[in-house]
This record gives sequence, C-alpha cells and structure tokens, in this order.
Amino acid sequence: MTDYKFSPIGFVHSCYKEKFGIPRQPALVKIPATIEIEQAYSDDDAFRELERFSHIWVIFIFHGITNKWKSMVRPPRLGGNKRVGVFASRSMYRPNPIGLSAVKLESIERKDNKAILNIIGGDFLDLTPVLDIKPYIPYADAIESARGGYASSQPETKLQVSFSEKALNEIASAGDHYPKLESVIEQILQLDPRPAYQGNKSIKNEFAIKLYDYDVKWQVSDEAITVTELKKIK
Repeated sequence: MTDYKFSPIGFVHSCYKEKFGIPRQPALVKIPATIEIEQAYSDDDAFRELERFSHIWVIFIFHGITNKWKSMVRPPRLGGNKRVGVFASRSMYRPNPIGLSAVKLESIERKDNKAILNIIGGDFLDLTPVLDIKPYIPYADAIESARGGYASSQPETKLQVSFSEKALNEIASAGDHYPKLESVIEQILQLDPRPAYQGNKSIKNEFAIKLYDYDVKWQVSDEAITVTELKKIK
C-alpha cells in the first residue's frame, strides 16, 4: 500500500488561542480569519478563478491534541453525556486528526510573496495547518434531502451577553488593532462554550477565554453572561 505523506500548504491565523471557546461548527459565527499560504504554493495561477466562488472547503489538521483517537465520543448536541461512534461525529479525536470546514471567502490578497485568503466563519485554532482548499459548489455540495441525524437543526443562541464598564473601556482601547472585538466576544459567548456535560449543573460561574492577545474574563448568572474584564496576555 502506498505510504502517503502530506505537508501543510498554509496556516490559519484566527482569534482562538485555545480550544475552549471555538464554535462547534464553522457557520455559527461570522468572525474573520486568514489563511496564509506557504510561498511554494502561492503562485497566482494556483488561485485563478477561486474568487468567483463565495465559499470554500478547508481541509485541515486538528493540531494541539494530545489525546489518542476514541471509538466513542460525546457530541455536545446530545448534552455531552450520550456516546456515539466517532465516525458519526465531528469530534477531533479521530484515527487521522483531519477536519473539514466550509467558510466564506471574502478576498484573496498578496503579502510578502504569499497568498492570503481572508475568510469568515471559521472554527480553527490559531496556526491550524491547512492541507488543501477546494471550492464549495452549491449544486453538488448542498443536498436538500439530506438528514442531519441528532443535529438536524442549528442550535439556538443560549445566553445573553453584556459587558461591564471596565470591559467596554478595555475593548475601546483595543479598537485600533481589533475593531470588532466586542462582536467577536459576543458571538462566541452567546453559544455558551462551557462543556456540555456541565451546562447549568456546574457550580462554577467564573470563566476565562483566550482571544487574540487577551484573557477575556466572564461570569454566568441566571442564563446570562457578563464580561467583566479583558487582561492583556504577557
């Protein structure tokens, strides 16, 4: 049998500095990210006609994972308690840690002799290695009669998000570098990133999430989230 070896064609730059907080599906948020293509693959001809497609498929590697693959996993959509087969899930704990996400392609630009793809809606940890990119073709990829099993509909927004005055001041001071920071935080926290098996049963109500250069601290009370402060990561 042929021994295949794969090398990344590029890497994602995103706001997510840790797995905690990454949306469980890419289309749940509209947060910008970029894919920086390695110089060896940044030939203009390789991307000719791609901008005519509104969306692309990104094939990537789940990196930063130390756990081995599991035959049974606990999908968040089932409350984090019921187990299903790994091949009936989109879990990262797979025999080969490969992911597939459809994202919106905003534009393609060049920087330092590299192609940069500006995308919206990714679910990628920062510095995720990208193996391949393919155009999303609606007539072939959107199957109207498809069944979604236990994930037949988009999850509802669970929590209302508000910001303390201190947090708003800190967001304002970050505006030059991250002008959409408030929206990014709100979109992520609305989806309730707490582990599904904890949910409302967790006695813990204070959390922190790493986004961009910040530890974002937040509290949960009565099905609402309050962002209390942003602390710059040193």
